[in-house]
Amino acid sequence: MKYWWQSVVKDYFTFSKKERKSLLFFLLVLAVIILLPVLFKSKPKVYSKDAFQLELAQLDIKIDSSRSGSNYDRYSKNDDDNHWQPDRKPYEIAKGEFFVFDPNTLSAEGWKKLGVRDRTVQTIQKFVAKGFKFRKPEDIRKVYGLRPEEASRLIPFIKIEGAEEYTRRTDYTNNSTTFTARPKEDYTPRVIDINSADTAMLIALPGIGSKLALRIVNFRDRLGGFITVAQVAETYGVPDSTFQKIKPRLACSKEKIRTININSADANTLKTHPYIKWNIANAIVNYRKQHGNFRSVEDLKKIDIIDEEVFAKMAPYFVL
Repeated sequence: MKYWWQSVVKDYFTFSKKERKSLLFFLLVLAVIILLPVLFKSKPKVYSKDAFQLELAQLDIKIDSSRSGSNYDRYSKNDDDNHWQPDRKPYEIAKGEFFVFDPNTLSAEGWKKLGVRDRTVQTIQKFVAKGFKFRKPEDIRKVYGLRPEEASRLIPFIKIEGAEEYTRRTDYTNNSTTFTARPKEDYTPRVIDINSADTAMLIALPGIGSKLALRIVNFRDRLGGFITVAQVAETYGVPDSTFQKIKPRLACSKEKIRTININSADANTLKTHPYIKWNIANAIVNYRKQHGNFRSVEDLKKIDIIDEEVFAKMAPYFVL
């Protein structure tokens, strides 16, 4: 019995002698093509140290063994990109005016005057605002974005208040700089005027961070200026222990105290002052309406809700 698929196999898979020879030749050629890359694969060329140095010499490339592993001379950082780009000119160190400075209290304008880039200045300001303090001149090398060459230029001009002074010693044989602490001398902390100090100057005080410094400045602005150093202790969040530490370093000038005219100020203006509550502000205005203008600041004592303690705090900020 003959099946249908047997005729299909016979018709399509039966080759003549000539066809078999052609198929065999094709398979041989295909095998040669596949094996040819494997048989003639070239071995990697092994460079010796001498051969490598010879090729470098022919390309006129000089290698400084003392700086091997550093790509600082061959790559420059593009401030606008986030990657290192080869084949660019080495960066140029920004020129600036040199002067002795304390990195813990120097303003942004001062850093820019030294030749530090804006982005790096912002980084430094953020560090200081978060409570980071430079303990010694070499700490400036920790600033992200400040290049080693720039730090080396600035370190000799750093003088940190309250910290040990360091003597710079340069070894020109290996191009390295070391700092040796000088013997401690009698040091008198600098006294700051609390009516003109900015947040950077306040942060330099022991125990005062960026938040407390900002609160002190805001409280001072609302008052119109401090009359006494003791008012700093009234700032919200300032512990008494911290105030006692910084008190010897505070002074208070009264040249720029902002005052309020009690004969012309309305209730809204009066109650913006920290020492004047809304009921006292309304009482002052009502008394003025009933009795006319105040003849002296002492007349405020005639208002029943203003006692001696309240009057003593408010009086320096009032004028006629």
